[in-house]
Amino acid sequence: MTFRARRALPPVFAALAATTVGCGGGSPLLHPARTLSSGDVRAAGGVSAHVVPGSLGEDLRRAREIGARDTTGTSSPGDPGTNPDYAKGALVAAAVAPGLAPFVGARVGVGNAFEGGLAYTGRGVRVDMRRSFDDGPYSLSVGLGASAALYGRQQGGDLPNVDLGSLHGYGADVPVLFGWQSESGLYSLWAGPRAGFEWVAVERLTSEPRDVTLGAPPLRLEATRWHAGGVLGVATGFNHVHVALEAGVAYQIVNGTYNANDVGVRGLTVTPATAVWWTF
Repeated sequence: MTFRARRALPPVFAALAATTVGCGGGSPLLHPARTLSSGDVRAAGGVSAHVVPGSLGEDLRRAREIGARDTTGTSSPGDPGTNPDYAKGALVAAAVAPGLAPFVGARVGVGNAFEGGLAYTGRGVRVDMRRSFDDGPYSLSVGLGASAALYGRQQGGDLPNVDLGSLHGYGADVPVLFGWQSESGLYSLWAGPRAGFEWVAVERLTSEPRDVTLGAPPLRLEATRWHAGGVLGVATGFNHVHVALEAGVAYQIVNGTYNANDVGVRGLTVTPATAVWWTF
């Protein structure tokens, strides 16, 4: 890759992040099973979607119907502990976070078949380290990732009094990938299981003393999400440029509290994603 092409990468990534709407909670891997050689770098830019097709979608739909009946946006969710259906939808919106999100990332080979990566997904960031074990065209990689939901990155939301802009949290996940790569690197296939957890909270973070009140604080939400599932991906290209497609399916278990309602939700999510890779 030429020096001019390398200098063009950051503006391309910035444009992707600026033009993609939404901050969905999907966090795709978008990398093959085989790690990069020492000193090689792969940059990626794309988009992902986080879809709730079953019971999680129904929980969110019921909460939206309750919120739609609140024309002033002040009476939802009602008195503390009295509206578990609304609280379930709030957990889906905050912890599962269906929607679209940008994907911007970079990976680097650090030697001895180890590779490190950093990705930004609109809602948060993920950093990981992994190692691959290669045998001809086949590879097995095991990794460990840590993530953080960034305060103030999620905006809007259609549930009254669920302030996604005050959400923050952290998590971790373990992906195990099996893969195949053609001799020329023209094609790559990967698949494998992935499991992890995430803790999130909706609350105002401020450096002001506790006895100083700046407006009404958001209704506190706290949730722990456990997820387990699998990913399947394919990439094709030539020279330094490839296009990757990946689909993830996971079963989500979320338990938490919102407005004094202790509730839990569970169900499947689907996370399709695509990205363009530049390797140099």
